[in-house]
Amino acid sequence: MARTDVRYRAAHDLALDLLKRQAPGSLLPAETTLAAQLRVSRTVVRSVLATLQQAGIIRWQGRDKTMLRLPRPTDRLPMRGEYTSREDLEGQFLDWVLRSDVPADTPLNVAQLAKQFSVPPHALQEFLSGLSHFGLLQRRPRGGWTLLGFTMEYAVALSEFRLVLELNAIRTLSGLPDAHPVWGVLHDLKAQHQSLLARIETDFHDFSKLDERFHAAINSVVSNRFVAEFQKVISLIFHYHYQWDKRLSRHRNETAICEHLRIVDALQSRDVLAAEEAARAHLVTSKETLLGSLRVKKPLFD
Repeated sequence: MARTDVRYRAAHDLALDLLKRQAPGSLLPAETTLAAQLRVSRTVVRSVLATLQQAGIIRWQGRDKTMLRLPRPTDRLPMRGEYTSREDLEGQFLDWVLRSDVPADTPLNVAQLAKQFSVPPHALQEFLSGLSHFGLLQRRPRGGWTLLGFTMEYAVALSEFRLVLELNAIRTLSGLPDAHPVWGVLHDLKAQHQSLLARIETDFHDFSKLDERFHAAINSVVSNRFVAEFQKVISLIFHYHYQWDKRLSRHRNETAICEHLRIVDALQSRDVLAAEEAARAHLVTSKETLLGSLRVKKPLFD
């Protein structure tokens, strides 16, 4: 566990202990005073204040910090040996968005989500801030985040950029030697796709994570951290909008599975032209699905 997390957690719970001695409506001292009382830096103090505000314990406006209610036992941070890793957090956040039918323009409660995902609030803040660079979230004027929708123009540009990246990955993968580990991964993924196809009637919702693993494997052969980051965002955006129109979910996922299998078969045959053609057809289908979801639900920005 990072020392910053330890200091932050200790400072947060110590702040709760200090607030128990005060009455609702009282003012909190300046940040420098709080830093001295909590024995941490002002940066950690600001993270603690942001969490207290998200939990509704204080109101923080500029230099004014007013206590709104007494802390409760449930406000204390979980004392864990380790927090959820960033990779696990990304997976949990994606799964939460997909499974919970989170609509566009939804305010996010950072304190509540941090407890749900077992991460310190400041780590969740950093994660959400990273997603905001891709237009997924927007910071609210008085703190916190809002999950956003997307325009047709955004979806088209995103799909075109995805096509460029994945066709490059397909060409790279086709030229790799038999000993490269990606071939074993593709072999396993092919079996998983065939298994899901056999039970598609009942388990079609399981495709989203399989789709993420498939495209991650394809793109993993390109040693570029920007491609890796972009792939995570791609997964979130495409599957987030898939949920808007559930009328054809089973058929749509079955079609995508068959398209994936055609790509794998072409790659395993070392037929780069067929693999590119199959990948291009699949990504065109994904683009049409994304645009179709935007027509079902009016985007936030026009």
